Amino acid sequence: MGRPTDNPKDISLKVRLDKETAEKLDECVEELEVSKAEIVRRGVHKVHDDLKKK
Repeated sequence: MGRPTDNPKDISLKVRLDKETAEKLDECVEELEVSKAEIVRRGVHKVHDDLKKK
């Protein structure tokens, strides 16, 4: 099933977004040519990294 990976993505997350946030997400997807899930993963890493800087 699928390609083998060292980092399986086996946890699912459902979120509710307002229209403005959804539009920003779509803009990121188009500009960076990655999935919505990848944008969310990058966002989590960015916020987490910012926490460490405090």
